[in-house]
Amino acid sequence: MAYEFKLPDLGEGLTEGEIARWLVSEGQEIGEDDPLVEIQTDKTTVEIPSPAAGTVTSILVEEGKVVPVGTVLVVIGSDSGDGAPRVEPERPAVSQPAPAAKGRATPLVRKIAQELGVDLDSLTGTGPQGRVTEEDVRGAAAPGEGRREPLRGVRRVIAEHMARAHREVPAVTWVEECDFSGVDLEVLVPTVLKAVAESLQEFPELNARLERDEIVFLDRYDLGVAVQTDAGLLVPVVRDCDSRSVDELGAEVRRLAESARAGKLAPEELRGSTFTVTSAGKLGGLLQTPIVNHPEVAILSIGRIGDRPVVRDGSVVAARVGYISVTFDHRVVDGARAAEFGLDVIRRLEQR
Repeated sequence: MAYEFKLPDLGEGLTEGEIARWLVSEGQEIGEDDPLVEIQTDKTTVEIPSPAAGTVTSILVEEGKVVPVGTVLVVIGSDSGDGAPRVEPERPAVSQPAPAAKGRATPLVRKIAQELGVDLDSLTGTGPQGRVTEEDVRGAAAPGEGRREPLRGVRRVIAEHMARAHREVPAVTWVEECDFSGVDLEVLVPTVLKAVAESLQEFPELNARLERDEIVFLDRYDLGVAVQTDAGLLVPVVRDCDSRSVDELGAEVRRLAESARAGKLAPEELRGSTFTVTSAGKLGGLLQTPIVNHPEVAILSIGRIGDRPVVRDGSVVAARVGYISVTFDHRVVDGARAAEFGLDVIRRLEQR
C-alpha cells in the first residue's frame, strides 16, 4: 500500500504553504512520526512528522515551491514489501518555442531584436495573444549580473506582506520626542508594551482591524514585538499585555525572543496580534517610519535613545530622549486620534 501525504490545514485561515526543506530523500526508510518536511507559512516554519512508516517512494513538490492546502507532497510506500508502485512527480510542462514568433511581433520589435541579436523564435511573448513585446526582447538581451538566489522562506513572506501593506494601506506616520529619563532601559520594551496596552484601552480604534466594510474593535491586548533573527524579521505575540506586570511582560518578551532566534517558536506564538511594537535599539536611527503589520491598523516604534540637549524651564539641560513613531491606517484612524494616542503613550512613559 502507498500513502499519499497532503499539505494539511495548519489553521488560522492559512490556504497555502512553502516547502522550506525536505528532511527525507527518495528511497529512504522512515518511521511513523519521524521528521518529514518543514513547511513555511506566512507566520512561521512548522516541522511536520511522517504520518506513516515505510519507504519514501516519491517527493512530488520541490523545495521553494508554494502550494495550496490539500496538495499531495510525498508518497510513502508500505515497508511490508508489497512493492508499492512508484508515483512519478508532476513535472512542469516544458514551454516550446512558439512557431512563427516573428509573425507575432511588430516591425519595431523585430528591428530591436535584430539590433540586439535576440532570436525571436526563442521567446515566449507576454503581450496580448502571446505577442512578443519590446520588454521581452530587451529582457532577453540584458546580461545577467551578480549572484542570484530565489526569494524564499521568511524573506518571501516579508516581501509579500510589505507589498500588500504598501498597496492596501494608506499609511501616515506621526513622530514626537519622549523623555525616557524615568524608564529603566533594561526593561524598555516591556515598559512600552504596558504603556501601549493602557493607552489602547482609551483609543480603541488603534486596537482594531478593517474587514471589508466593517471596523472590528478588539477587546484583547495581544501585542506583537518585532524580533530580528538570522532568518528575517519575526513578530511573536505577547498576550494579555493589559493585565500583566512589567516584570511578567519582560520575562515573556525574553522567552519569545530567544525562541524566535533559535527557530523554535510555535505557530500560535506568531498569530493574532492586535497591535505591534518595534524597537531596533542602536540600529534604529533617530526615528523610523514603520510599516503597519497587516491586518492591524497601527504600529509604534521606538527610536534610538540617548542624552540630548533639551530646553527645560528656559534652560538647556541634558535629558535621555528618544523618538516615538506611530504609523497608522488612515482609513480607520484619524490623524488627530493617532497623535492623541502617541502623546498618551509618551505621558505614561514620562510619568514612570
